[in-house]
Amino acid sequence: SVVTKSLIFKLTILFEDDYLAIIHKPAGILVSGNSFKTIANALGQNLKRSTRIDATKPQPVHRLDYATTGILMVGKTSSSIRDLNQLFRAKAIKKTYFAVTIGKMETEGDLNADIDTKTSQTTYKVLATVTSKRFGCLNLVQLQPKTGKRHQLRKHLSGIGNPILGDKTYGKKDLILNGQGLYLHAHALHFKHPFTNNVLTIKDPLPKRFLKLFAAEILKIENNS
Repeated sequence: SVVTKSLIFKLTILFEDDYLAIIHKPAGILVSGNSFKTIANALGQNLKRSTRIDATKPQPVHRLDYATTGILMVGKTSSSIRDLNQLFRAKAIKKTYFAVTIGKMETEGDLNADIDTKTSQTTYKVLATVTSKRFGCLNLVQLQPKTGKRHQLRKHLSGIGNPILGDKTYGKKDLILNGQGLYLHAHALHFKHPFTNNVLTIKDPLPKRFLKLFAAEILKIENNS
């Protein structure tokens, strides 16, 4: 009898063709690494095998932190993995994130603090602010990283005194929110498909925990897209 492998876990697929796929990464799961339960290990069970001559084991072409939710791009052929990596290196893939931050902020700005002695840059825009008994105020912030350093968004926001809600590593000790996860979500990827030449904007809706704080503003974002 044929033994069927049990499903590692089901992934939500936002876009898929013969060359690449774009999926939703849940919180609390590693993109890749030594553990069995990773996005990389689950891809083969969730995606259709490419019919291209250089079809290969699907693999993520960038990273999201363990605690971050959102949109993740995957290559399905050797040439697409190579080309997508190149697009990321050339900063030709535009990434948009949303975060909830703590404390008063300027409406918009550029964050340029070096990370691990390397130049790094993020632009941000505050879309809404609500008052909070515990935190003073909370902001819904749209973020566009111009570089891709590890923990860049978390470090940049913490560095200006506005840590991301739920950030246990870079948050202020007395303002840690437990049990709700990190309020950082990779929302959209905008890029030119390296094989079809179509210009694509793929989006991953904001999680429910964001909606609880900023329902009206998020509705506006979703409707304008």
